[in-house]
Amino acid sequence: MQAFKNIGLIGRLGSAKVVETLRRLCRFLDDGGYHVIVEDRTATVLLGHGHPEASRRLLGELCDLVIVVGGDGSLLGAARNLCHSGTLVLGVNRGRLGFLTDISPDELEERVGEVLSGRYELEERFLLDAELYRDDVLVGNGDALNEVVLHPGKAVRMIEFELFIDDQFVYSQRSDGLIVATPTGSTAYALSGGGPIMHPRLDVITLVPMFPHTLSSRPIAIDAGSEIRIHIGETNQTYPHISCDGQTRAVAKPDDVLVIRRKPQRVQLVHPLGHNFYEVLRSKLGWSNRLGD
Repeated sequence: MQAFKNIGLIGRLGSAKVVETLRRLCRFLDDGGYHVIVEDRTATVLLGHGHPEASRRLLGELCDLVIVVGGDGSLLGAARNLCHSGTLVLGVNRGRLGFLTDISPDELEERVGEVLSGRYELEERFLLDAELYRDDVLVGNGDALNEVVLHPGKAVRMIEFELFIDDQFVYSQRSDGLIVATPTGSTAYALSGGGPIMHPRLDVITLVPMFPHTLSSRPIAIDAGSEIRIHIGETNQTYPHISCDGQTRAVAKPDDVLVIRRKPQRVQLVHPLGHNFYEVLRSKLGWSNRLGD
């Protein structure tokens, strides 16, 4: 297992509980003799921390491990920045569900200590690249760990589009849009849209229609190495938005083409030993335990 020396800290802004946890982490890591670097935006709420500061991109170059304190949204943002450097990422949950940030504050020092001593599991998650073309010219792009979503934005109108997978025509559709989700994102927005839960080790992408006009439209699971091309219909009366992990990255016009592919880089997630995906599902989704328990 990798020996950790330089450790970066990223925290969600606007939360006193996150600041409290970050201060505990700083004390714990200082006592252990680790070199701590605080992300520059996080440093604005961690006054007097006494450590070097760096941007997220630079954290990836300088650190062996980055610890993210917040919810899954905080980790999603960090993962998009850190996947290029292959830096290991560990999440401490100060959000709500916490599918990705699986260390609770109650066991902070114990669990982080286990990871730092080499007792951890490493898991790779792939991301998606989205590119929007207008007359064959790139006009917008983004990347996502959870999902890329084509949706109408603030307008309440259906979108007409054609879907192609690996240059093969799949269907024409009128709907509120389409969710293109990774296994990581299968427990996020895609789940609300009726998509399947996928184990993180699967190399699969799901396409989940949003309120399709044709009731026979159903989610499709495809190989993650496929190229997805969505041609926005020329007769659309609205300008669809393209969002990556919940953030709008581009606004499409009629006749634009959205191309989605698996990103070459992957995020390296760290879990404490004993991490169990199915146990996480039971806990977060309120599934029942065994009969008689």
